[in-house]
Amino acid sequence: MSAYQRIFVIVLDSLGIGAMPDSPKFGDEGVDTLGHILEKMGTLAIPNLQKLGMLNLHEAGGMKGVKDPMARYGRLGEASNGKDTMTGHWEMMGIKTEKPFQTFTDTGFPPELIEELERQCGKRVIGNKSASGTEIIEQLGETEINEGAMIVYTSADSVLQICGNEETFDLSNLYRCCEIAREITMKDEWKVGRVIARPYVGKKKGEFKRTSNRHDYALKPTGPTALNALKDAGLDVIGVGKINDIFCGEGITRTYHSDSSVHGMEQTIEICQEDFRGLCFTNLVDFDALWGHRRNVEGYGREIEKFDRNLGVLLEKLREDDLLILTADHGNDPTYTGTDHTREYVPFLAYSRKMGRGGAIGNEDTFAVIGASIADNFHVPMPEGTMGCSILDQLL
Repeated sequence: MSAYQRIFVIVLDSLGIGAMPDSPKFGDEGVDTLGHILEKMGTLAIPNLQKLGMLNLHEAGGMKGVKDPMARYGRLGEASNGKDTMTGHWEMMGIKTEKPFQTFTDTGFPPELIEELERQCGKRVIGNKSASGTEIIEQLGETEINEGAMIVYTSADSVLQICGNEETFDLSNLYRCCEIAREITMKDEWKVGRVIARPYVGKKKGEFKRTSNRHDYALKPTGPTALNALKDAGLDVIGVGKINDIFCGEGITRTYHSDSSVHGMEQTIEICQEDFRGLCFTNLVDFDALWGHRRNVEGYGREIEKFDRNLGVLLEKLREDDLLILTADHGNDPTYTGTDHTREYVPFLAYSRKMGRGGAIGNEDTFAVIGASIADNFHVPMPEGTMGCSILDQLL
């Protein structure tokens, strides 16, 4: 028998808890996403994270840990060479990424790539620089609409993003162009982690607004993961948010698109009321996309508070043989310079009603203990070539 019949892994996208020893190599000295948010804001209304032990793990600002935390807690370091979404999530499920994905932050995309994209898509590219998505739409949206052009941009992350007005570009055509871009960027020298469709509506400056019809075209994982092993064993593997995009559907049995992080938690709560056996894997992207990259400390803090309210609902609905794991995939310190992710440790909080008591379980040097422990719980061997050792015995 499995110790747990259902496991819920919730990724608070970018909620790092302090710099790793190698952070300076990534240009990230002294970063601390959660700590600096707490220092700037003083306190947050996060009673459920507090009682689980988040602040026992990482005290900062005016907030302290509790006497008897409910969860087992520790700190995970990243073994892979990177600090992006895919690298973090893939490592959780057993893949170590040695070669980081290409970025084009300083130069924009090469002329040869842009020319091929224009030829195959039948549209002139405008933009081709590193920018905020909302800002570049404000700058170039009218030009795109009036001239039938196509806004292409990147960021500090390994992405190629294409904006399209839903009324004039057409969603299906935007998605077609992104599929073309994904194929073009499979060349090693152009290989980005993700191509992202960024649809928006509005007719002029001041009216433009991005919609929830975003779609990510990620690379396939470089090998089978814990998700594949679980699916092949006949277990449910439910993806919420952008999990399905991050893994290109590999190892996923059911997927739910989320309009926001609040919506993603609401979906997870609904799934918790269903009967299934296996894993529910949720990504909550707004911490990162709306607040971290935009260096908005207060917005990030308020998003954590929104999460905490729904966390309370989920905790009430968990069954005796459920396990809940809270973690992150990298940092994105909203007090730091630039707009890039930050190389940080991430939290690991594990809770079940079956646990006699919570407390510290020590630190691990890879996110991969998550996938390995889930596979171990269901008596499923990890695929050959994956990394990570199970810490299930510390979660019972």
